[in-house]
Amino acid sequence: MEFDSVLDCVGATPLVRLRRCFPGRDVLAKLEMLNPCGSMKDRPARYIVEQGLREGTLVPGMRLVESTSGNLGIALAVAARTHGLSFTAVVDPNTSTTNLRLLELFGADVDMVTEPDDAGGYLHTRVRRAQAHAQADPGVVWINQYANQRNWRAYYESVGAEILSAVSGPIDCLVAPVSTTGSLQGTARRLREVHPAMLVVAVDAVGSVIFGAEPGTRRIPGFGASRVPEILNAAEVDEVLHVGDAASTTGCRRLVRTEGVLGGGSSGAVISALDRLLPRLPESARVVALLPDRGERYLDTVYDDAWAEQVLRDDVGSDLAEAP
Repeated sequence: MEFDSVLDCVGATPLVRLRRCFPGRDVLAKLEMLNPCGSMKDRPARYIVEQGLREGTLVPGMRLVESTSGNLGIALAVAARTHGLSFTAVVDPNTSTTNLRLLELFGADVDMVTEPDDAGGYLHTRVRRAQAHAQADPGVVWINQYANQRNWRAYYESVGAEILSAVSGPIDCLVAPVSTTGSLQGTARRLREVHPAMLVVAVDAVGSVIFGAEPGTRRIPGFGASRVPEILNAAEVDEVLHVGDAASTTGCRRLVRTEGVLGGGSSGAVISALDRLLPRLPESARVVALLPDRGERYLDTVYDDAWAEQVLRDDVGSDLAEAP
């Protein structure tokens, strides 16, 4: 099969049964790290850009801007370059050296904020900076992933449809990590059209405020958030499991040890959350889990022994906690 651009290769990621990680259980993992730019964020980046071009709200020569910790920014840089657009990634000092280098290689202009926000992080500062870029120039479009309805729609049209096409029979539960909540909600909405009784479980970070928990320090980027996304409809989520950095790290290492899948930090969080969830589900339950990104971008963190040991020391007793 031939493609006209790397963006045309987005999607059609495999579903892999995690028999070795969860013996005796039917857990199907959607390996989103196999998208061409390395994460599920390839999907909304492509969808948002191409829909905008089709509708005329974007035209070649314009500039996109977005607050990003890495994955969406990398995907937007590729989508922008492919379609004759420019892209500015608003990042902060916690952005990994690897992601900064990738953003630059893919042609993004990088604008780093250095002033922490009132929550002790940088997300609100980044969002204000991105908004300011757009307000200052009518040729600049702010993607605004936390409020952009095309975010969840991208997953509804792609991931959800792919899963329904690949899985015959019931789907009893969907488990996915959250940040903007677009991937969880878009996928769940599509799957529930066929499986209305399906349980939807969000895996959130300890220290994230998305579902009303107390704010706290988070070390793993792109997982959890210090703001509530405008696109969130919490009534569509049946259960929330909060996972700490230590448990996410342990889950990553278990996944690569048992299945040979090198997943990113939020993928490890899903593995750890499943350990808590599966004993409460019938043994016959079929679970679909979204694994968002690849682990090569975490070699200096979750896969670094010294980093992992420090996190384990700091997070003793805070691995998993249920949110209301």
